[in-house]
Amino acid sequence: MDVTEKLIQGQNLTREDYVQLIHQSTDPLAVRRLREAAVAIRRSYYGDKVYIRGLIEFSNYCKNNCYYCGIRRDNLNAHRYRLTKEEILDCCRQGYALGFRTFVLQGGEDPHFTDERMADIIRSIKEAHPDCALTLSIGEQSYDSYRQFREAGADRYLLRHETADSTHYRRLHPPEMSLEHRKQCLLQLKQLGFQTGAGFMVGSPGQQPEDLAKDLLFLKELNPHMVGIGPFIPHHNTPFAGEPAGSVELTVYLLSLIRILLPRVLLPATTALGTLDPEGREKGLAAGANVIMPNLSPIKNRKQYDLYDNKICTGEEAAECLGSLEQRVQRAGYRLVMERGDAILLS
Repeated sequence: MDVTEKLIQGQNLTREDYVQLIHQSTDPLAVRRLREAAVAIRRSYYGDKVYIRGLIEFSNYCKNNCYYCGIRRDNLNAHRYRLTKEEILDCCRQGYALGFRTFVLQGGEDPHFTDERMADIIRSIKEAHPDCALTLSIGEQSYDSYRQFREAGADRYLLRHETADSTHYRRLHPPEMSLEHRKQCLLQLKQLGFQTGAGFMVGSPGQQPEDLAKDLLFLKELNPHMVGIGPFIPHHNTPFAGEPAGSVELTVYLLSLIRILLPRVLLPATTALGTLDPEGREKGLAAGANVIMPNLSPIKNRKQYDLYDNKICTGEEAAECLGSLEQRVQRAGYRLVMERGDAILLS
């Protein structure tokens, strides 16, 4: 039995098997077989639903200095901003009126937003919108911080591991950061009862097929509720400014692999896919993805949350353009839904 069928049939794969699968990303027959299997699995659990999340990018200050990121601490050309609590609540109110029932608070690791401030914001959102799910994406925090956020009412937490290979991790991050700590944070989030999301960049500098194989093995072991992957896109004010972008085709292929590997996972078709390819998110949906995250941030700040060059931040990906987005999802053969869309419980 070839490795493609082993994956589809749910057999345990070795790292060498996953490496072989990565190499098959250029084989049209393997790509089609895996895409068809991924779509069938996705439909069996989620039907034709595409869940929508309202993204609120509330701070582009960050204490970290990750080499790939446009809001890294040492980027002195970044135009910094923070939303006030009232601005965040206003984003939620506008989103709620548009029909959103999930909000995602995303920001750099900004010391201004202490545990107490974050817990107060979380409680206020949940009191105003008790029928909504609230996701946080604010990086590595302490166990006690995560506990406070959970007790305040946060439901989900997104923390990309970025790469599961420690050597590759060191190439992407400064010495004070470690893959071991990132993994520990993910385990703590699961222990505290968060619906937990991990993920990685595709085509980041120095990445090898063996690294991607480790990513897939790690995801299988972690068994997260959500997985966010997107192609690496360079930013002009980072050490990786001259590096080539990742591949849309490989990213889409990996979405199919992840859908088969974790059948019930919530899997976004990311903004980065749409940035590199106008049809990128549709391709993601056609490969097994089932989540889209339009932007609810104030329009004046969207360009400032500048993680990578040419990030799409106005137009059809914006929350105000739901009609256009809905039509694009329908053309891809799916149906946009506004419900909370909790992850189907994982074993």
